[in-house]
Amino acid sequence: MPELPEVETVRQGLAKWVTGRRISTVEVRHPRAIRRHVPGDVHFADVLKGRTITDVARRGKYLWLPLDSGDAIIAHLGMSGQLLMQPAGAADEVHLRVRVTFADDGPELRFVDQRTFGGMSVSADGAELPPEIAHIARDPLDPLFDDELFVAGLRGKHTEVKRALLDQTLISGIGNIYADEALWRAQLHGARPTDALTRPAVRRLLAHVRDVLGEAIVAGGTTFDALYVNVNGESGYFDRSLNAYGREGQPCHRCGTLMRREQFMNRSSYSCPRCQPRPRRPLR
Repeated sequence: MPELPEVETVRQGLAKWVTGRRISTVEVRHPRAIRRHVPGDVHFADVLKGRTITDVARRGKYLWLPLDSGDAIIAHLGMSGQLLMQPAGAADEVHLRVRVTFADDGPELRFVDQRTFGGMSVSADGAELPPEIAHIARDPLDPLFDDELFVAGLRGKHTEVKRALLDQTLISGIGNIYADEALWRAQLHGARPTDALTRPAVRRLLAHVRDVLGEAIVAGGTTFDALYVNVNGESGYFDRSLNAYGREGQPCHRCGTLMRREQFMNRSSYSCPRCQPRPRRPLR
């Protein structure tokens, strides 16, 4: 699933292409793509027609496009969603779900989603911050992110540190890949109890989270298959810089020990047995 760097890469691309443009038509090709828009596809298209997109913003893994009406389009990529800018008249993608054309007859916005876990909706009075996503915490690259509030919040939880990093109400935008990368840099095993971490240790971890996310954005995100691409259909290349995720049986870039893979919440965690020893005090 796309994480903060991938969604931010898409946001930056969209902002260049759609800000200030007036919507001409909206075509919903698959109702599941707007299942969170309760009034349905006709209302979705009608409420957007003639509206101008004023910006493209992000909260965690969600995008929202404020409109001149005070409403906003909310978009979530899910596991395989893509927001693509395509020339008008270009052949339709096999998994095209929503098409947005503009009054200037320039490139159109297409939502393509193979697995249809993502979707779009319109939020009334959501231009500043849609209420549907207001419960999601700020991400660590947000200028208003409160470091000390995060440190206290993480240490106040009775859980494993990796689970805490994935808690979008505590800190947003981090998924399985970048959690493993930050924990590797911080030399922490993901099962370390949060209430046993010192404040300096949490601050160091947060610094590594920021470094990993920032570097991944510069690289355009991480692409393992054709499902994640930017608005121009290009893949990210941060996978070349991964130190932990997906490296089972390969030498640790720091000490040379073979990397391990462990089961984690129906997924996998990757870590170095030497640099990231399992905690001596298991979580109970």
